[in-house]
Amino acid sequence: MRIVLVSMPDVAPVIMHESAFHMPNLGLASLAANLDTGHDVRIIDLIRKRRNVRQYLSGVLSSFRPQVIGLSAMTWQYATCEKLIKLIRTLLPGVKIVLGGYHATLMYKEIGESDTGKLIDYLVRGEGEEAFRRLIRALEEKERVADIPSVSYQQENGFIHNPKGELLDLNTLKLPVRDKRRLTWGYHIMNRNSEVIETSRGCLRNCNFCSIRHMYGRAFRPFPNERILADIDTIYHKLKKRWIFVSDDNFVMVPERVLELCDAIIARKYRNLVLIVQADCITMARNEAMVRKMSLAGFKSIFLGIENVSKKNLLTAKKGDIVDASRKAIALCHKYGIMVVGGMIFGFPDDGEQEIIDNYKFLKATGADTAYCQILTPYPKTGIRQNLLDADLVTNRYDYTRYNGMWANVRTHHLSADELQYLVWYHSQKIMGWWEPSDRIRKQSRLWTSIWLYFFRPMMRVLIDRAQRKYGWRGRFEREIAGKKTINHFADLDEFA
Repeated sequence: MRIVLVSMPDVAPVIMHESAFHMPNLGLASLAANLDTGHDVRIIDLIRKRRNVRQYLSGVLSSFRPQVIGLSAMTWQYATCEKLIKLIRTLLPGVKIVLGGYHATLMYKEIGESDTGKLIDYLVRGEGEEAFRRLIRALEEKERVADIPSVSYQQENGFIHNPKGELLDLNTLKLPVRDKRRLTWGYHIMNRNSEVIETSRGCLRNCNFCSIRHMYGRAFRPFPNERILADIDTIYHKLKKRWIFVSDDNFVMVPERVLELCDAIIARKYRNLVLIVQADCITMARNEAMVRKMSLAGFKSIFLGIENVSKKNLLTAKKGDIVDASRKAIALCHKYGIMVVGGMIFGFPDDGEQEIIDNYKFLKATGADTAYCQILTPYPKTGIRQNLLDADLVTNRYDYTRYNGMWANVRTHHLSADELQYLVWYHSQKIMGWWEPSDRIRKQSRLWTSIWLYFFRPMMRVLIDRAQRKYGWRGRFEREIAGKKTINHFADLDEFA
């Protein structure tokens, strides 16, 4: 069969400009790799075609004439996905459309009852490799759709939702596609060519603002080290790329596994390999030997979920008291030359302006190299959403395009959503100030940091100082907000809204 797999063009530039970070969709690459042999499958990452989404996709589909089109979307990308589904139906009325990813997993019942749901033939919920493989077999009349766990399918009276399947045995999965079956290329982090891998799936932490359990349950499953190393070999030797983003939800969940994997990577003697991961503060703080070994293996940047300095807010988020662990984790990373991206969340129910100030001051005092600051988002089906709904604190219940961490969709007991949005921005400007690359960052990316320090930052200082004199703080904020609203607006898809 001729199959096209499509990811969305929407981005959430919380740390850097929307053009500075483009990663391939690893889920689609894994789906494509784990199909039975004999299919002609192509992958399109529309993040690489943001300027001409409709023209590019229309051209590919009209030329290739796929029989099946699979789309993957996060919740905040789903509005764009709906437009693409309508576009696809006008181009190829008879094509089979399959929707998967987080939003399909979380909201399959709501999608099935919606108007857009009538245009979709199948939903794949949760891990998709086996369900999608079997669905394609069913379309070839080699088995029955009704027998495939985690698949939803259309019948006369609407969708039938098959029971949820078991978690996959990761030992059985093939390496993701990284060849010419991709129709889009040019993936990068800043000025570095990059790729993305996964070494595990799932997390055992209790954070109630996270929706990962709906995808994998409360489980942690590592891939075999041999598979991970083979994937790195492909990226390093065949694709000649040195920067790799590790998409694991919590890479350090099992420290013994991390040590073993790091030893294996070190033994490979890769040169100039840069690995970027996400990790929890508690495990990092308690395992200095692991942090040291990660540094030796090439782990140069780590996102740490600090989340908040308030013990009450951390309790609300079911994170536990991790304030001291956050400080220690950052200090250990810096001791071994690892850059830290500090993750903070603002907008918990009891937050006022002082709490915003306190959190920024704490983050700055830790010496984190850069910040990933979000506003608390009531993602569908999460525990925090229900808590916020019960307290009547959710101000935007259904416009999911704003559910990407950049927007205030909640109020607090002390601040309106608009006040929360403004104060998070304002105190970021006042307390965090201009980004100052540390020596660690300068060593990792001399070109990018030099461009920032000696070109962009001086130019932006002039422009912002001018805007500050002309518009003031509020005026500057309103102008920036207006700009953010256009980031994921694709004008060539407007007629399908």
